[in-house]
Amino acid sequence: MSDSTVTNVVIGGLGGQGILRSSDILADAALRAGFDVKKSELHGMSQRGGSVSSDVRFGARVFSPMVPAGEADFLLLLAADQLEPNRHVLREGGVLILPEQVDAEKLLNRKSLNVALLGLLSRRLPIDEEHWLAAIRSNLPEPLHPANLQAFSLGRG
Repeated sequence: MSDSTVTNVVIGGLGGQGILRSSDILADAALRAGFDVKKSELHGMSQRGGSVSSDVRFGARVFSPMVPAGEADFLLLLAADQLEPNRHVLREGGVLILPEQVDAEKLLNRKSLNVALLGLLSRRLPIDEEHWLAAIRSNLPEPLHPANLQAFSLGRG
């Protein structure tokens, strides 16, 4: 990670794909793990399927919610066509997580792709699985728990 005390994650995609919900789950999991957390959202044209991104920063002490250009440790995209608009945020050596890294055919609900990608991300973050599962349950209505817990497990591997 670029700074040993702060982890920078940018989640991007199109309006309606669950970008903001994904960042809520990530921030909640990091908070449950005892980290200082800051989050920022850029809604863009979210109501019309336009670009949306959310920055989540966590660590021992975080002062700003915005991930500076070129400093994202992780860029998680829910739409592959959002790579070009977001590429500038990823640091050299940073990790890119794309939708095609998950077998969407195995999802109980295709709308759970965002949570499956969080499962992929979770493998690389210092946050215990129990915190992720609690954050998923806390941020989603109970009827959505089975599909999203399955999606997370699929991504986590």
